[in-house]
Amino acid sequence: MAAASPPGVPLGSIDALKRVKATEADWELRLRAARGAAEEALQQLRAESEAAVKSAQAAADADRARAIEAARTDADRAAAEILAEGTRAAETAARGEGKRATDRKDAILAVVLAGFRKE
Repeated sequence: MAAASPPGVPLGSIDALKRVKATEADWELRLRAARGAAEEALQQLRAESEAAVKSAQAAADADRARAIEAARTDADRAAAEILAEGTRAAETAARGEGKRATDRKDAILAVVLAGFRKE
């Protein structure tokens, strides 16, 4: 006895239905695999972007540290120059007109502090 087909479906259609079902299953597997591959690629891109951000932050921190050190060096150099100029000016003022430095205190202070006046 032949297998009865569902009502309204000719006997030859069972094979066609099986082929459709197999094709659907095949495409479902392909879609699942594609979704998995896309998720893996997305996770890898996330990891790479996080690593790139951390690397950029480290580079920025290093650049900032170098800039701060350069500014500190420039400030120290400028302070040393100002101190040297003040010392020379004080020595020059102290030797002026054969008077003692204590007698010329105001003149020495004026010379030393002249570089700090606003113009």
